[in-house]
Amino acid sequence: MPSKKRLLAAALAVTALVGGTTAYAAPAPPVTSTNPVSKAFGADSFADPSIIQGRDGYWYAYATSDPLVANGPFGLMHMARTKDFSKWEYLGTVFNDQTKPAWAAPGSFFWAPDIRYFGGRYVMYFTVTDTLANPGGDPAIGVATAPTPAGPWTATDGPVIAPRPDGSGGYLGTIDPAMLTAADGKRYLYYGGFYGGLSVTELSPDGMHAVGTPTQVTIGDRYEGSYVVYRDGWYYLMGSSMNCCAGPTTGYSVFAGRSKSPRGPFVDADGAAMTDSRVGGTTVITQNGNKWIGPGHHAFITDAAGQDHIVYHAIDRGTPWLTDPFGINRRPMLIDRIDWINGWPRTNAGAGPSEGPVPAPATGSSLGIDSTDPAAGLLGATRTQADQLGGATATIKTAAQTRNSAPAGSLRVEADVRLSTSFTTVLGNQVVASVTKDRLVLVVGRRTTSVPLPADFDRTQWNKLSVQVDESSVTARLNDAGLGDVYAEAKLPGVRLGSAPVRWLGSAEVDNLTVRPVAKPVTKPADVPRTGKLLVGDDFNGALGPAWSWIRPDANATVADGNLNWPLENADMVGSGNNAGLLLHATPAGTSWIAETKLHLDTGIDDVRNYQQAGMIAYLNDNDFARLGNVAIWKTRQTEYGRELVARPSDGATSYGAAAIGRSAPTLWMRLAYHQNAAGEHVYRAGTSVDGKNWTWGAAWVLPSAAKIGLYAHGEFTGANPPPVATFDYLRFYESK
Repeated sequence: MPSKKRLLAAALAVTALVGGTTAYAAPAPPVTSTNPVSKAFGADSFADPSIIQGRDGYWYAYATSDPLVANGPFGLMHMARTKDFSKWEYLGTVFNDQTKPAWAAPGSFFWAPDIRYFGGRYVMYFTVTDTLANPGGDPAIGVATAPTPAGPWTATDGPVIAPRPDGSGGYLGTIDPAMLTAADGKRYLYYGGFYGGLSVTELSPDGMHAVGTPTQVTIGDRYEGSYVVYRDGWYYLMGSSMNCCAGPTTGYSVFAGRSKSPRGPFVDADGAAMTDSRVGGTTVITQNGNKWIGPGHHAFITDAAGQDHIVYHAIDRGTPWLTDPFGINRRPMLIDRIDWINGWPRTNAGAGPSEGPVPAPATGSSLGIDSTDPAAGLLGATRTQADQLGGATATIKTAAQTRNSAPAGSLRVEADVRLSTSFTTVLGNQVVASVTKDRLVLVVGRRTTSVPLPADFDRTQWNKLSVQVDESSVTARLNDAGLGDVYAEAKLPGVRLGSAPVRWLGSAEVDNLTVRPVAKPVTKPADVPRTGKLLVGDDFNGALGPAWSWIRPDANATVADGNLNWPLENADMVGSGNNAGLLLHATPAGTSWIAETKLHLDTGIDDVRNYQQAGMIAYLNDNDFARLGNVAIWKTRQTEYGRELVARPSDGATSYGAAAIGRSAPTLWMRLAYHQNAAGEHVYRAGTSVDGKNWTWGAAWVLPSAAKIGLYAHGEFTGANPPPVATFDYLRFYESK
């Protein structure tokens, strides 16, 4: 490995080789974007999005095969592109009837494209809902390749993940693929859904075939829409939970777990595994009470300033359908900032989806560099003509530097690179990052570190190289395409850079070069509801008072020993059932407060007890309520915050959907925080705790008027004799701070 002194001395000699510099040239003024971004190219729906930056500088987005507009045709997956995330262009479909996979059954849908670049070509994984092998519904994962991000796409002659029989005549949910190149140099494919859970398998080096034995990484009946990124030594597995497509009651949300291995086990911020019956998952994004509900099925990108963003679909609760109620859901594409709070990805620091104009992902370069034709902005580089993948590139044969000096402070330098020999990047005359024959070496002052490159790393192909410096850390990273994948990452403590040109030593071809100050990280979580003084409540130390009222009284519910003890009724509130008892309490005056209860309900683990539950309810009537429950869902135990409303007034047809909140436990504290938003709507946000001290705040539902708050205990319990008993310690109302 080259010594620190040799690397730094060589770097400082670059100016003598290529000449002087001029003053700092700032990046272009910031651009804003407003959700839904897919509206910019006329799409009412652009679901299950994935995204990648092509070598031509455009960002290409892909979506599932739903129609783009009301009464429009189904497509064979859609493509669009943008340069600045403000203006977009629709490009057409990935396949047509002649180019779609020959092994797909007639009428099959094509869902959830996952886009990657490696091995000199673009690679797309996708779901085929029905194959010729078992017509009628046997989902599989397909793969296609293209020389450019706009195609033409060529599908392989068979699935990369074949349909998986469930042993009972059906097929597991082999859907929603997501590929990752890991630090061990291997490629992995994550896939699966509620039926069977998420799994990961190793792929062949070309990414076209599954090899080895897959590993299940989540329990069933909880997650789909997987996506994995590598950060700071951790692999973060993210998945979407609950129903993607319940129209105005869609509660889709994204949760994460992390592991030191791409195969797991993945655990959340509280140490709960995503394979547990009381399933783990730390919230990445959930609805917040504005117009957006059901945010999920996402991808990640990192912009030119080092800021991460989540690209996802959501539903406007005011216009949830493309056409008629209970038809196709209208799921446009949205983009929001990801902040890493205490080591976990949170959308807008935990605030959730944005509704108005926000800063768009940073694109382009400062220092007078045209990122898609960078040679003119460099001294010592020559211009190479464009090819079918992108614009003209800059060829560095021995040394080069920016014509302008970068400002003092922080800096991120990123480029697509095709390497010939060792290649070194120097920032501020203080940070040296080198890709040698077999290692990624990072030097900051007197400190040095290095990590090995995978044995089969192909430097002759285009790869992504980034070096990012701020006062908290210095990171050099080499990967496929900047999508959370990694070949090697070296990291050292941070430093403040002096003003200097960016310099390079060695031989490489460079494209998509960006040099920008690093985005200021947000590290403080968004505010959450907090309790103030006690307003009113009942600790069940005597008979129920006049503030209580029953809907369908249950004589089996009794108050004794400071508790409300309520055996679960074999009843429900969803759909036309409406036969469950509810115990409601009058709410305090005012426009904001927090209701809290403590519930003990032991539903065991790992067995099927659909859908035993108990909890809190915000109730208007039998067809208009929000219900927060500790609930058994097949073999899982989850906290579910459900919503029912009338979705089709012509015949009173109702819709029910739900969002997951925090982890379930036999003893669980629950809260509903009430406030009125700027439009005067009535917002109820749910929170849960397993210790009564540390709270997980989750989704919010909006009701048309102020509701009563109450308790419930019901669900099927066939074979359970006597039925499980829900024990409530109290119901209290607090001021909301």
